Amino acid sequence: MYIAFIGLGNMGAPMAANLIKAGHSVTGFDTQATPAGVTMAASAAEAATGADVVITMLPNGAILRAVADQIIPAMKSGAVLCDCSTVDVDSAKAVAAQAEAAGLGALDAPVSGGTGGATNGTLTFMVGGSDAAFATVQPLFDIMGQKAVHCGAAGAGQSAKICNNMILGVTMIATCEAFALADKLGLDRQKMFDVVSTSSGYSWSMNAYCPAPGVGPQSPADNGYKPGFAAELMLKDLRLSQQAAESADADTPMGQLAAALYQQFVEAEDGKGTDFSAMLPRFEKRGRA
Repeated sequence: MYIAFIGLGNMGAPMAANLIKAGHSVTGFDTQATPAGVTMAASAAEAATGADVVITMLPNGAILRAVADQIIPAMKSGAVLCDCSTVDVDSAKAVAAQAEAAGLGALDAPVSGGTGGATNGTLTFMVGGSDAAFATVQPLFDIMGQKAVHCGAAGAGQSAKICNNMILGVTMIATCEAFALADKLGLDRQKMFDVVSTSSGYSWSMNAYCPAPGVGPQSPADNGYKPGFAAELMLKDLRLSQQAAESADADTPMGQLAAALYQQFVEAEDGKGTDFSAMLPRFEKRGRA
């Protein structure tokens, strides 16, 4: 399969590398990065010309819309535009409609798994779009990831991603709060983990990504909170969740509060550039308001 890959940063470059290792021809474009092994085009439109599948991995919905304006006219009829960015639901739906009007397939396919998953080919894809477009790209999902879930029509992939990450942001805050409370109650952190990880407080934030150093499996907490998933990216996803909630008239008070807390942490405190689990040292330093 001839593939164009637009957006070759920390996520896109290793995803493209895995496609090349599997024997696919990949032409790439990025405004800054020039990763080894990828044949680079002079423009996004040039990369997309003649491709069977065009994959995009971009920072936000505005950039996705701008890139779509460039590449959709250049794509051949019947090709599939597969956006793996995490963007707002409205942008995902608008780009899908634009692609379909031009005789193309379209998928919104945001990912979970971070840079490690991109490198190791173990990403999870949450996919919105038609059955036919999904069937075309599924062999590529199998190379780049361990699982691809077809969530529904256009926009469903982004919807699933932001709902999942709203849960993640809320549960991480609750986990960090609980450890800080346990400290002040004189409870040993390991004992806390031993109880909660096998009780009703069980969560991915506790069991797989524990924010307390030296407790549970290895996590960014054991590496000075250097980001596996940066706090500013969590803030981005929580803002997307609240943008969607506003559009859908959904009551999400915990998601709204989580967004406000991560905004304070990233923009007014020292959270930028740290892992999103670095909320724990933040709460350690604070008393009751």
